[in-house]
Formats: sequence, structure tokens, C-alpha cells
Amino acid sequence: MELRHLRYFAAVADELHFGRAAGRLAISQPPLSLAIRQLEDELGAKLFERDSKRVALTPAGEAFLDDVRHLLAQSGEAAEHARRVAGGSTGRLRVGFSGSMLYRGLPEAVAAYRSAWPGVVLTLVELNSAEQIDALAHDRLEAGFVHVPQVPDGLDGLLVADEPFVACLPEGHALARSSRLDLRELAADPFVLFARSASPLYYEQVIALCIAAGFRPQVQFEARHWLSVVALVAEGMGVAVVPAAIGASGMHGVRFATLRPSRIQSTSWCVWNPRRRSPARQAFVELWRAAKRG
Repeated sequence: MELRHLRYFAAVADELHFGRAAGRLAISQPPLSLAIRQLEDELGAKLFERDSKRVALTPAGEAFLDDVRHLLAQSGEAAEHARRVAGGSTGRLRVGFSGSMLYRGLPEAVAAYRSAWPGVVLTLVELNSAEQIDALAHDRLEAGFVHVPQVPDGLDGLLVADEPFVACLPEGHALARSSRLDLRELAADPFVLFARSASPLYYEQVIALCIAAGFRPQVQFEARHWLSVVALVAEGMGVAVVPAAIGASGMHGVRFATLRPSRIQSTSWCVWNPRRRSPARQAFVELWRAAKRG
């Protein structure tokens, strides 16, 4: 049963006149009459009583018409839904992120996206960089924000942050009032580090910064989230080296100080799997691209 046969039937049922129905459908009358006969043969039921003076629906035709109108409405809605998804105005967008992105513009970008594309259901999933890369490879995410020095193989990406590291000190620390310090001044302090298991890159970057300053840090605690790192520092458990964006966390009990310039930077990328087309994701990426240009 072809969808066009259902449309032809509905037009004849509305007009109760083959000539007018053919004009409405922009076809000639013979193909219309043939299509109706084919539909009746397929159904094994007569749909119209017709003679030279009138056309009328049979009881079977009246019952069939209700179902046909429902099917045509559904097909129209399905087509419109497909067009909206193809245009990125509806659908689902799953985005991975790590905690530091909360201070790199992610909440503002999400709000702007939801305002511009209210028909898209955007879901944020907190994962570390390795977990996001795996999820992208297995189509569990459409996009992610990872902290890596370069875009991983097999993915496309947009650089969203390239910033220095800063020192994070307890308020009561002797150097807490310093706006700028040399990292070697913290050589005797216990350190709180971002856990190696959660982000080997962050862990190794902090170690490398300390070694470049002439010492190996005394690692007292490891935490899986930057806010946990800062909270431990606020409790006086040690000092930390964190990406500059974490200074916007507003947590009480800590002070941040810039460090002597270093070639080691904290870089964040918005990444996605180019083999999986997603208009909703493309709109999200373009929003970030526009914000970066602005």
C-alpha cells in the first residue's frame, strides 16, 4: 500500500468528485481512478459507490477514511520531525565535560544554546577526558570537553581554552597575600594534586612544573575533581597548582597567585567524532566558534 494511494483516497473522499480531486492533486483523472481501483483490489473492499451522477463513500470507505487521515497526519509529523532533526532544531545532544569547564564558559554556552535551540534536549555528563574519548568512539556522546595537548586521533576539535597554571594557597599561608610567586617558594609545602587516575595529563603537568622549578613535590593528597583539590587546600591540607580558570570558583579559604611564566599550559578542546553526523552538535560547536571569535 503506497502513501500516495492513501492521499488520493483522502482527496476523493473530501471532494466526492474524481475530477475535482484530480485537480487538487495536480494529476489527470484516469491515473486517479486507476489508483483507487488498485487500492480497493488490495484491500478487497469497495471504498466508493460511483455512477455518472454521484460519488459516495461505502461503509468500508467511511471506516477506512478515519484511519487514513490519522496515518497521513502521522506521516506529515514524521516528515516534519525529520526535517527539524536534519536542521538541528530538534533532537538530542549529549555532551561530556569535566568540572573545570564550569569555569570556562560552559554554563553560559549551554544557556545560550538552549535559548537558541529549545527543541533540542541537551544532556551534560561529567566524565574525565579518557572516559569522554571512549564514549565518543562508541557513540555515547555527540561532543565532549577534554583536557589534552592536542585533538585525539580520530576526532575533530576546537580549542576552547589555553591558559596558564596558578598557585592555590590556604588563606593562612605565609605567601597567601602574594599576587605573584615563584613555584620553588612552595618546595617545602605538601601538595594536593589532581588524581593521576582521573587525569594523567594534569598530574604529569603539575609534576613537570615543579621539576622545572627545581624540586619534586611532596604529594600529600590526590583528588578526582578540581573543587575537591581547592577544598582540601582551603582546609589547610597543602598547596596546589591549578588551571587559572579555577580561580573563578569563588571558594572561601583560599588565595590564588600567578606563577612565573611557563611553556606548560592547561589546554581544553571541544571534540567530536566526525564520522557521526549531528546537526544539533554542529550548531553547538558553531556557538563555541562564534564565542571564541567574539
